[in-house]
Amino acid sequence: MHVLVLGATGMVGHGMLHACIADPRVDAVTVVARRAPAVTHPKVRVLVHQDFADLTALREELQGVDACHYAIGTSSSGVSEADYTRVTRDYALAAARTLLEVGERPAFIYVSGRSADSTEKGPVMWARVKGAAENALLALPMSTRILRPGYIRPLHGARASSPAARAFYTVTSPLFPVLRWSFPDWATSTEAIGRAAIALSLPGNTEPSILTSRDINRLAGM
Repeated sequence: MHVLVLGATGMVGHGMLHACIADPRVDAVTVVARRAPAVTHPKVRVLVHQDFADLTALREELQGVDACHYAIGTSSSGVSEADYTRVTRDYALAAARTLLEVGERPAFIYVSGRSADSTEKGPVMWARVKGAAENALLALPMSTRILRPGYIRPLHGARASSPAARAFYTVTSPLFPVLRWSFPDWATSTEAIGRAAIALSLPGNTEPSILTSRDINRLAGM
């Protein structure tokens, strides 16, 4: 299986890349990123690209992709709705549509958020935008699965981008077993997300379109 990973330099994308490297069912991984990830491996090919709103220049390189694992994201704090929409929805749609244009209909695994608003009408901006992104992707003629994790424990060198987030995970990681037991629909890990994305990429899976942390952990065997 050939997997395209978008967002591999972020915390969740790092987990997806790590899972792809570790899984023998994945033969090749293409990473598209603004900078090369720290992780290197013989089956990983990195394409440095700056404009995620337009992947036209990469069309030839994206032929033969069986699955796209999408983890590009940004904090909504201090960001306008238009800018947050561009990163959260428009970049994902650009990737999905480019794959369709080159004749591929891969499994598309999109990492969203636990409280995403499918009605697109709620008062919380980030939840509305996530819901709009989910709805737009699910309307495309491809096999799309939406992952809605809550608390995500970083593993295997995955790190949050901001110092404040890194401090938060340092403090809370020891509590992960309690969080997962107490809130099974909320708590998961970067490793579980990566493993679940691979499971959802395999032909013939009949999982629902939207999955919570409980589903992610089950699919990951964790």
